[in-house]
Amino acid sequence: MITREIKMVDMTVIDSVLCHISLIAENWQEIAMKKSSHASAFYKLNPEQRLIFVKEFAGLTDEECHLLQTMGSLPMDLADRMIENVIGMMPMPLGIAVNFLINDRDYLIPMAIEEPSVVAAASFAAKMAREGGGFHTSSTPPVMIGQIQVVGIKDPHAAKMRLQQARDEIVKKANEQDPVLVSAGGGARDLNAKVIDTQQGLMLIAELDVDCRDVMGANAVNTMLEAVAPLVERITGGRVYLRIISNLAVKRLARAWCVVPKEAVGGEEVVDGIVSAYAFAAADPYRAATHNKGILNGIIAVILATCNDHRAIEAGAHAYAVKNGYYTSISTWEKNENGDLVGSVELPMAVGLVGGAVRTHPIAKIAVKILGVKTANEFGEVLAAVGLAQNLGALRALASEGIQRGHMSLHARNIAIAAGATGELVDIVAAEMVKERKVRMDRAKEILEQHKSGKT
Repeated sequence: MITREIKMVDMTVIDSVLCHISLIAENWQEIAMKKSSHASAFYKLNPEQRLIFVKEFAGLTDEECHLLQTMGSLPMDLADRMIENVIGMMPMPLGIAVNFLINDRDYLIPMAIEEPSVVAAASFAAKMAREGGGFHTSSTPPVMIGQIQVVGIKDPHAAKMRLQQARDEIVKKANEQDPVLVSAGGGARDLNAKVIDTQQGLMLIAELDVDCRDVMGANAVNTMLEAVAPLVERITGGRVYLRIISNLAVKRLARAWCVVPKEAVGGEEVVDGIVSAYAFAAADPYRAATHNKGILNGIIAVILATCNDHRAIEAGAHAYAVKNGYYTSISTWEKNENGDLVGSVELPMAVGLVGGAVRTHPIAKIAVKILGVKTANEFGEVLAAVGLAQNLGALRALASEGIQRGHMSLHARNIAIAAGATGELVDIVAAEMVKERKVRMDRAKEILEQHKSGKT
């Protein structure tokens, strides 16, 4: 009789739990259908429940969801055509940062990254910024600079004038190479020239400004440069060597800014700590390098998820950090008259939604669909907001509890897995290492062996 009553109680509890789980799933589904990215406990869901949320939010198909859950989602024959000497694939975790409100619109942010705490930090920072109205963004037209190096000129300064005089002829020749880009509203816009002093003497550099619209632009710009090079040689009387796009895209900038209420960030003392941390980065290049790396943690994770050129973004960002003659922070953090935190960031953003792997890689196409961006400019602005959020998350951790607390808790799981833990033992081993503050491979192996041998 007692056993029967216990079983009845157990079943009642189980039914209650199942009902609660069902209600949670329905609530998340309802939030997703309303297109809200505000999801404060998203991490508590399992991967399948998170995917259901994203599916509803982004309108993913069953096939797209299947691709996301399939490790080998990139067919071998397609991979073999994308790069040389292919032998396989290198899977990377794809996470979703939530809570992003950008220009009064909700976004889910797909992030491909191996480093723990990045997705969590971005989501938490976006939640703080949301309290102040979210992120606001702007951008310049998507103009890239293509460079032509001309050497062996007897009169480089006069040749510069001749080039500028032939501007219309050169721009016309360039635009003949890409009628599709021109028909889309893009194409070569202007020609500039400069004389630089090098260890090999004076060189003339012709610079072609090209509006790339929704492509990153490397192929389009380089093709134009190749076409106009003979014309440049004839006009200058020199010899052309390099004909190549510049990744310092100072005419293709993305900006983001936000106001974070002091209560949301943890109080005015934390605001002061963040502003102080920024001042350190602004004044010292050693700190600025790590500070800017934190901004790029978020940006590059999204760039990887969408198969854009992360090397171009990183090169442009770090070069832009030296625009005033010394390496410094590409973000700023201030305290306004109300004691709230105000952050902003500006950096080159040479990204594309057309051409390259972004249109051939199946997961990249799904990532773009989840983002919901329609133009390269919108994409760049979202990336700037993600970078600012990532910066905020890191600085808040540094200014309050320290960067290691959250990061090492997540990193401990990687150590546990590397030590051989599987299933529930991953979390058990990780938790014990964090509690002891000994997140090391040797300690992970000791704890794992203790649990396997039943000595705990």
